[in-house]
Amino acid sequence: MTKNKLERFAEMKTFSNVIEPSFEEIFNADYKLKGKWHKNYFQNNYPIILELGCGKGEYTVNLAREYPDKNFIGIDIKGARMWKGAKKANEENIPNALFLRTRVDFINSFFDTDEIDEIWITFPDPQPKKVKKRLVSTKFLRYYQHFLKDKGIIHLKTDNTDVYEYGCKITDLNNLRVLKNTRDIHNSEDEELKPIRQIQTFYEQMFIDEGKTIKYLSFKLNKEKELLEPKDDK
Repeated sequence: MTKNKLERFAEMKTFSNVIEPSFEEIFNADYKLKGKWHKNYFQNNYPIILELGCGKGEYTVNLAREYPDKNFIGIDIKGARMWKGAKKANEENIPNALFLRTRVDFINSFFDTDEIDEIWITFPDPQPKKVKKRLVSTKFLRYYQHFLKDKGIIHLKTDNTDVYEYGCKITDLNNLRVLKNTRDIHNSEDEELKPIRQIQTFYEQMFIDEGKTIKYLSFKLNKEKELLEPKDDK
């Protein structure tokens, strides 16, 4: 581990907007703030929105800055990346931005029924050989059904065609209501997508520079729906 990473990990432990639970606190157990994020952390009743695989936290920080009447939690396991967003939010005193360092696999240990209003999945690992590990797979959508409000919105933004088309298959197969769907958001004339175009992650800009198009899909997830996995995606 490089000295730079060690310094970032040490600094993050001093940030009040970063939570790094131990394995024992979440493995087959409910984290102490589960069901209590409004009361015991944010101290308001504003909607809570998650960014899964938040990386450097660009969406968490920028959305929190843009929408002070909503709470945002960026989740990722890679602390050296998360450090950048957490540091920015800390320095700018953005009270509605929080960072949670954990694996998404443990997400049901953190959030209770109907506690979350929306989910952002920004440039997730495409998992070409392990499709069911994608963050829009039925495995993870079933996790989200536990804590996302009924018909809560899921946003997917990706440069990866396979991930985007897989997300479209999931929504089509399960008759989930699609709100927005574009293969090239930066050339879309849809004015409602303008705020989403304006926020760009580090990786998004890199992909654009490489000539890749950025895909965007948003849909509503029904809480009680029995979800099916596309048969041709193993």
